[in-house]
Amino acid sequence: MSNRAVAGSLGLVRVLAHCGGDPAAALHHLAGAVAAAPEDPGPYALLAELWRDRTPELTGAVEGSTSLRAVLALSYVSFLDGDMDRAALAIGSVTGARPDVAWARAPWFGDERFLGAVSADALAEAALRTMDRGHDLDSDAMRERLRPWFEAIEAVSARQPSPEALARMAMMLRACGLTDASFALCDRADAVQRTMMVEVVRAGTWRRVGDARQAAAAFERALALDPGNWSLHLDLADLHAEQGDFAAAARWAGEGLTHEPAEITLRAAAAAYRARLSGSAADLRQLVELAPDMPNPAYLDLLLDHACAGPGLPPELISEAGRARRG
Repeated sequence: MSNRAVAGSLGLVRVLAHCGGDPAAALHHLAGAVAAAPEDPGPYALLAELWRDRTPELTGAVEGSTSLRAVLALSYVSFLDGDMDRAALAIGSVTGARPDVAWARAPWFGDERFLGAVSADALAEAALRTMDRGHDLDSDAMRERLRPWFEAIEAVSARQPSPEALARMAMMLRACGLTDASFALCDRADAVQRTMMVEVVRAGTWRRVGDARQAAAAFERALALDPGNWSLHLDLADLHAEQGDFAAAARWAGEGLTHEPAEITLRAAAAAYRARLSGSAADLRQLVELAPDMPNPAYLDLLLDHACAGPGLPPELISEAGRARRG
């Protein structure tokens, strides 16, 4: 046995002794050591040895908990077991929970065994999970912590350029403020196949950089690829409303209703934009009646703001609309 192996075994013995001989407690302890310094290979070596020797005892502890340490351990033992997709998804969840820690500096995350085997779909889903908790990823410090993700995206997208997966990866790049890289990934996806989703992601990126004209053009290209998609009509309506063009907003929402006349969010938007454009009391009343069933309270309140600014609306109706707010 090499000196390194001997040192590792002795280290594991000490960990188990510290944890009263309980493998699950030892796993928890080692995951804590990984969390304290994700780039340090030492705790991974001990975790690998523990997993190899006590897999049956530890499987439940790893797979039966949603704690951060358990999911972190799951990411590494999945790598050890060759399940690279599950490894990616687990570390994506951990990153989404605590992006202030550079989890992806783990030696295994940049290992060719991982980058050469993880599927584009799994890495894309993992990239989306990094955004799950709504943390702000657009800062120099955050980009530095997430740099291994950007390198993994580059490697996997070059190996397996699946348009839908690339579009989802581009969403993470956009969230990190890497808009040029996000556009480039969309262009790479287009070179394989033009899809509605890629155009939607591109539209969102144009929106983020403040170019409403380019965003609208991208949404319209998406609609050309999926003409019956009511959600795209709503995206275009909302985009024009942001620019103060309520005639276009009402028109796009109305066109969406020809495809999905019962969709409540679309009905509410169409009513709000008509009320804002013409001061229609009937449309504002319709919006108020739809309010209790609206799935997104923040969006409802935005629509009420627009509608109540319509010309010549009765003050008592505006007051009633104010009471319908849910935000």
